[in-house]
Amino acid sequence: MPGPVLDLNTLLARLTPDLRVVLTNGVFDLLHVGHLRYLRRARELGDVLVVGVNADGTVHKPGRPLIPDFERAELVAALEPVDYVVIFGEDTADELLRAVRPSIYAKGADYSEASLPEAVTAHAIGAQVVLLPLTDQRSSSRMIRMLEEIRQD
Repeated sequence: MPGPVLDLNTLLARLTPDLRVVLTNGVFDLLHVGHLRYLRRARELGDVLVVGVNADGTVHKPGRPLIPDFERAELVAALEPVDYVVIFGEDTADELLRAVRPSIYAKGADYSEASLPEAVTAHAIGAQVVLLPLTDQRSSSRMIRMLEEIRQD
């Protein structure tokens, strides 16, 4: 059964030291099959998958997010690989990493260790950074561009 959207304190109370926690995060503006496949891969890495969803105010792409954070979080929580979702309000997931202290911090392979803003924090807390492959031609930005092209026709 997919997981709930929790505040950080409730989430932390549910995570026990015996669990291999995987943390990932993102905007998840328009859900697509690439998100699902990515989250399935992340879930396979541990016992529990926690997904941090960026609060609206932390999304710095023009015209985004399209969907409010609480709705994005609810949709992500409904996906079968996801155990828990938390909305976070910082520009990076550094504070979330420090609070959750996962065994693994998973991100998409569109990052490298050098370009990942949270890599230093992840290593400092002892989390392994795992960069997961993305699904070709599947991204929220691409979907938005396609919709804009259709609208212009």
